[in-house]
Amino acid sequence: MMACGVVLAGCVAGSNLSPEVARRYAAATDGGFAMAAVPTGYLTERNRRVQVAYTGPEPVGTIVIDPYARYLYLVTGPQLAYRYGVAVGTEGRNFAGSATIRRKAEWPSWTPTANMLRTNPKEYGPYAKGLPGGPPNPMGARALYLYQGGRDTFYRIHGTQELSAVGKATIAGCIRLFNQDAIDLYSRVPMGAQVKVRTKAESIALEGPMVDDANGYAVPAKG
Repeated sequence: MMACGVVLAGCVAGSNLSPEVARRYAAATDGGFAMAAVPTGYLTERNRRVQVAYTGPEPVGTIVIDPYARYLYLVTGPQLAYRYGVAVGTEGRNFAGSATIRRKAEWPSWTPTANMLRTNPKEYGPYAKGLPGGPPNPMGARALYLYQGGRDTFYRIHGTQELSAVGKATIAGCIRLFNQDAIDLYSRVPMGAQVKVRTKAESIALEGPMVDDANGYAVPAKG
């Protein structure tokens, strides 16, 4: 059975956005930093936050990440969830299973991993000592950190400055949301929240097979 069936909120897409949706993704100042508006062309129904019917087995309060359909769900009630479109980087496709949110950060700093420095020293070497939080930082406005027991999985849910990437597969990053949605999710999720990251087989069973359209967005396969 499909995990996201009847859309219960969200109105229409693109330039016909409702005033409420337009306000949600407007430019703002947060924590002393300027946050850019999300262009309306990126705010399709598959990308922006909407409330959907949800038939997955996870209990209320669980974050469910589907790296293949490029959705993140926050289960809010019986058969209900908020759904967010996400960009999925290489690191976002290297983990599946259960984890727990053990750290949250506003405008987090960022340091490339040893593997990133080793495989791409030209790109990441200048940031080897870390990059403070703020608009230039690829972690965006908020970050949630996934742990298994006391071990950091190095799997992150975070904001992004690359607005065109949401809904697409990318090279860099883990699971990235529009900054406005990262702030929204951060406000709803307490420390200790449970996270489920789907496998490809679980994604197909719940979402159906997906393909990339001409613009690189994950969409249901036809036929």
